[in-house]
Amino acid sequence: MTEHHPINTTYRLLKFISRQPIQFSRFIARALAGLVNTLKVSKTSETIRLNLKIALPELSDAKREEITAQAIRNELMSYFEFFSIWGSSNQKNLSRIAQVHGEHYFHSALAENKGLVLIIPHFGTWEIMNAWIAQFTQMTIMYKPVKNPTADNFVRNARSREQANLVPTDESGVRQIFKALKQGGTTVILPDHTPNVGGEMIPYFGLPLATSNLSAKLIQKTKAKALFLYAIRNENGSFDMHIEPIDEAIYQGSANDGTQTITHALEQLIRRQPEHYHWSYKRFKANPKTNSIYNLPANQAVELAKKIINETRSEKAAVPQFESDNAPAVH
Repeated sequence: MTEHHPINTTYRLLKFISRQPIQFSRFIARALAGLVNTLKVSKTSETIRLNLKIALPELSDAKREEITAQAIRNELMSYFEFFSIWGSSNQKNLSRIAQVHGEHYFHSALAENKGLVLIIPHFGTWEIMNAWIAQFTQMTIMYKPVKNPTADNFVRNARSREQANLVPTDESGVRQIFKALKQGGTTVILPDHTPNVGGEMIPYFGLPLATSNLSAKLIQKTKAKALFLYAIRNENGSFDMHIEPIDEAIYQGSANDGTQTITHALEQLIRRQPEHYHWSYKRFKANPKTNSIYNLPANQAVELAKKIINETRSEKAAVPQFESDNAPAVH
């Protein structure tokens, strides 16, 4: 009994936090963000600043500083909001969604019964969308267990409310998703993380990075419909969902070409509202030449990224590109 007591206590603590009003969660997040932005000593702040310098070099230093402060606050608020969302009923979460822009794209895609791939980047507060989506379709989602068993149990229980089918992040999980799509089902893919192994070198803000082309492969091989989704809090404290179609070019060319189409859509979204993107992830180290980029002084890191970006553009301009899809086939 003693061995399980800490786990039970931790679980009860997580449940207690999750049942607090979302306004309380936001208050704590804003307070933490204020501390981080005032002291400017957080490693996360340094990562965000560097990512912004690499991705959006055209902005002034003052503008990037403004976005950094906003991004820190928005990201912390999103993470604290997740707890409130996980601890609330589906009905409560539905009441927190004020508007759904582009809802007709979603219903039209489902009506075709060809399968539906929802591409959801680390942008805004994406967990709020699960309750809305679950009203209309069952999702088959890849799920990587949280390292802490207690936290994993908590998140799994929260996700199970939406009747989602959680599958492992391996070949067996891919096969289950492929089967679900062929039967007209729905899956969710987060496109902007570095794969654990492998990946294709796809330019992201001009810098080639190891990128999973699973989304594009699933879309191309099943001919499933593809939509781009995100949710952000509005001025009234509720959330607005956005559903957008993906460029039809995703069905053409190789899986790498399709992945570039997805990446381009993500870049456009980030350029529109950079303050809502979760910039704390060390995405730009996913290249053998930039593996240590976050350990370099900021100026050296930026110059290294610029050098690789310029070399990549020069090579692309000088040599015809014959793309090939060397990734394992999805069966």
